[in-house]
Amino acid sequence: MAETDAGAAFVRWAIRIEYDGTGYVGWQRQTNGVSIQGLIEAAATKLVRGRPVPSITAGRTDAGVHATGLVVHLDFPADGKIDARQIRDGMNYHLKPHRVVVLQAASVPADWSARFSAIWRSYRFTILNRASRPALMEGQVWHVRRRLDVQAMQEGANHLLGQHDFTSFRAAACQANSPIRTLDVLTVHREGECVIINTKARSFLHHQVRNMVGSLALVGSGQWTPDRMGEALAARNRCMAGPTSPPEGLCLTGVGYPEDPFSQQARQ
Repeated sequence: MAETDAGAAFVRWAIRIEYDGTGYVGWQRQTNGVSIQGLIEAAATKLVRGRPVPSITAGRTDAGVHATGLVVHLDFPADGKIDARQIRDGMNYHLKPHRVVVLQAASVPADWSARFSAIWRSYRFTILNRASRPALMEGQVWHVRRRLDVQAMQEGANHLLGQHDFTSFRAAACQANSPIRTLDVLTVHREGECVIINTKARSFLHHQVRNMVGSLALVGSGQWTPDRMGEALAARNRCMAGPTSPPEGLCLTGVGYPEDPFSQQARQ
């Protein structure tokens, strides 16, 4: 149990959530439109009779971006009894009919942070690579008609691995203090008609993944050579990299911590 700056006692809980980002304005609450944050906090508030429950997330996804493993921490009032099952099932009840679901809940120390305690984040980007537009996968993929060479894309991706200045792949509106990031994983492979790009790092710049994917698509289509990825990176100029890919194909797949807070709840 801990206290807020205003002196109110709280207990901190971590939740892991999944959602379909279609039709939402992204994670962060906005003046217009429905946000994932707004839905999560509203559902949590209903569990404690309307008292506010603030949240902090491990990653702020954009409008249209999905998640299968985003982690959030919530500060519930301390003067009530609540357990992991009640949080998961109760919030899921109040989240209906929205396409947002709490997968797990776990009690965490008051100084634990979904954002600052995280040591890695992972994303998957899915490209539907065929002539026909998507039907069942509409809103979940980027449709690219031209055949993509995944081997060339992987060769290009290899130029981005490690610690670099990723200015060429950050959004103009990115508020990060430094463009330096360490990319641990960036793989490209084909699964039937889909090209799957997986990436992992401690943290990413705003639009970094979508900008890397947009450039890799140019490599895969033959418009760029794989070495062009390294040249774009070295330029440290957003204009030298490819376009920003659409949000629909992007999904935050996981967040890692030194100790998994959900390990004890895995069987519940």
